[in-house]
Amino acid sequence: MDIAFSSTTELAAAIRNRKISAVEALDAHLAQIDSHNDAINAVISLDREGAYERAKKADAALERGEAAGPLHGVPFTLKDTHETAGMKTTVGFPPFADYVAQQDSPVVARLKAAGGVLMAKTNVATMLSDWQSNNPLFGRTSNPRNLERTAGGSSGGAAAAVAGGMTPFDVGTDMQDSIRLPAAFCGVYGLKPTEHRVSLAGAFPNPGDAARSVRLMSCLGPLARGVDDLSLIYRIIAGPDGRDTDLPPVPVETTPKLDLKTLRIAFAPSFPGVPVAGDISVAVENLARQLQSAGAIVEPAKLPRLDLCDDLA
Repeated sequence: MDIAFSSTTELAAAIRNRKISAVEALDAHLAQIDSHNDAINAVISLDREGAYERAKKADAALERGEAAGPLHGVPFTLKDTHETAGMKTTVGFPPFADYVAQQDSPVVARLKAAGGVLMAKTNVATMLSDWQSNNPLFGRTSNPRNLERTAGGSSGGAAAAVAGGMTPFDVGTDMQDSIRLPAAFCGVYGLKPTEHRVSLAGAFPNPGDAARSVRLMSCLGPLARGVDDLSLIYRIIAGPDGRDTDLPPVPVETTPKLDLKTLRIAFAPSFPGVPVAGDISVAVENLARQLQSAGAIVEPAKLPRLDLCDDLA
């Protein structure tokens, strides 16, 4: 298997079944970081020594017949916004350049409890406030598929690291496309969950125990190499945690299995009054045909004319 480009679920199964070790999984991803990060600049605040210590402990636990959880031994990175004990959390903002939290955020704690091996943080836009990832502390993240292009923002470092084989998954934040845009630009999978399903506690540095500044619209969600990975990581990080009082006490349900033959799907290859690139229209039409061939009821959507171009003019 190509360890550096395997999915999270594949890596977890391979480690659990003793086909590879946690150290081997870590080695493969660190090798990608060492080879490509200077050009891409996705990974920052690398904790190489700590990651090896955690990976070795994961392997030793398996030797004893113990496994911590569904991510046992799987290496991962985190967007540089999650408060992490013993590691800097800067959000690319000079006043936070040396900020180290006293405890892990709930999301970090849950990923570690599931057996994940944290390697590093990934680059962001300054204070998560731009659609590209560039800041005075760490500079600009490039798109691994074309270094002259942006990886998007503010989770650009996360998306670029996943696409570049530097990590199997990351957890970003999304208020206005900060997960979805970088995922699209870098060709990986990203999920913005329903608001108030994943704890925002410790998701933005609040030195001095200041009141949490972000409460609405922003969501935490995974970036990974496949839909199954998104589902797995979401189930780990979602749900009430006791620290974010905005989260309702509602359990996280298993992702339902959908039967295409029971679905009715509307599609639109373009929007009336709005120009759409020909390649996009063709791709949507091809997908509609594939869904119909698979048994779904597919029909054109009835959309009102937007006249967006006239409004912009």
